[in-house]
Amino acid sequence: MSVDTVATNRRMNRFADHAQVWLFGYGSLIYKVDFPYIERRPACIRHWVRRFWQGSHDHRGTPDAPGRVVTLIPEQDATCIGMAYLIAPAVFAQLDVREKNGYLRFATELHLGEGLCAEGLVYIATEENAAFLGPASEPEIARHIAASSGPSGPNRDYLLQLAAALRELDAHDPHVFEIEQHLIDLIARERGAGHR
Repeated sequence: MSVDTVATNRRMNRFADHAQVWLFGYGSLIYKVDFPYIERRPACIRHWVRRFWQGSHDHRGTPDAPGRVVTLIPEQDATCIGMAYLIAPAVFAQLDVREKNGYLRFATELHLGEGLCAEGLVYIATEENAAFLGPASEPEIARHIAASSGPSGPNRDYLLQLAAALRELDAHDPHVFEIEQHLIDLIARERGAGHR
């Protein structure tokens, strides 16, 4: 199954004539910053919620056993808190490869705090992409994550690091935190079973 979006994203030339562009990160882009940026600051976008509904065939799982990572799902009046990075457009060459498993670049309005707004870009894996896993209950998602691993490491690390990063941002995300609690309970049960 090919879900590679690199070529599609490279054709997105909006902002190509800009010296710098804001990028909104809401998943691993909050805590795993392996790209150059000019400035970063907490930010939010409106009418989207973070959900562990996207499959990861290349980072936190494999093509045969994809892990689960976050994408954004439209929801009226919702607010998604994350991190905004001011970057040079050339950086998208690297980011397109990192986000190639079903994620497309979309233009969005970012709220940067202190009444500041700016147009920027965000990577979203929509339900049309081949790696989309869709909704599941929080306990189900936690079990899936507990059992998944890929080239970037165990899927559980992604969840735990994201939850910690959201706490640092003072961003309350019931979906992420509930899955985290189910995962912690699963890990505790595994450890308890190992000591019998």
